[in-house]
Amino acid sequence: MDYVERVNRAIDHVVSNLAHPLTLAEVSKAAGFSPFHFHRVFKAFLGETLNQFVKRQRLERALFLMSHAPRRSLTDVALDCGFSSSSEFSRSFKQHYGLPPSVFDIETFRNCRREELERVLSSQNGSPRITTLPAGQNPDGFEVKLRNLPARRVAYIRVLEPYRELVAQAACERLLAWAIERGLADGQWLGYMWDEPEIVALADCRYDVALVVDDVDPQGEIGRFDFPPMRVAEVVLSGDIALEARAIDWLYKTWLPRSGYVPDNQPAFEAWIGRPFAHGNEHFEIACQLPIKPSL
Repeated sequence: MDYVERVNRAIDHVVSNLAHPLTLAEVSKAAGFSPFHFHRVFKAFLGETLNQFVKRQRLERALFLMSHAPRRSLTDVALDCGFSSSSEFSRSFKQHYGLPPSVFDIETFRNCRREELERVLSSQNGSPRITTLPAGQNPDGFEVKLRNLPARRVAYIRVLEPYRELVAQAACERLLAWAIERGLADGQWLGYMWDEPEIVALADCRYDVALVVDDVDPQGEIGRFDFPPMRVAEVVLSGDIALEARAIDWLYKTWLPRSGYVPDNQPAFEAWIGRPFAHGNEHFEIACQLPIKPSL
């Protein structure tokens, strides 16, 4: 469990500093390991070396920006994601995806990943069918409220491969038990996906279930992360996971392109109203929060 905490600290350091140079010595120091020992432990936990992980995170972040902020130049995307130049970015992108970013068909790529996600979710017991909401449509009458959120510190449990059946709910139950023991269970609960499943392979996705706290000492699988102040586009909803999927589709495909904003470098949040999974997997009371910043 001590190794889980340390590897999570390393991951948190990487995702918080993707735009900057990241060395083995720096990341291993953040995790509290010697570089040699850290290299072995990191690969044992995640199945890839630190360099492979960092490069994949940068490329997937670039795909996200290319998809949701299409007006940005590829040079700006490259620099925002930690590549030293557009040529380095293009070379790495072609090595990983088979084509240079200038001709890559993002829509086809996303559709293939979306079909995989729908197959996985539809195979799980009691899961409603998840369907794509076409751009421009809003049959549920979603409405956005813009909110400025303060800096927040959270205690979290990280879930790897979160689309496996009931694993996210099990993590919620463990963190809830931890919170009840400390009298914290009625605070603000959050869930957030670090990776968009239409871009990142499901086996590589990471989801955190979290609770806003004043402070916490990381221990075992309980980690700590500090989010900066941010502006979010918020949609409050009451319904099942299919409704949440439509809300996210609408935010990204319809509201965002017309808003004058682009996604900020933060995960999208599920802000639970009350305790998480209070109604099981069948009904959710949440606010979907998309961190945003003005378009350049």
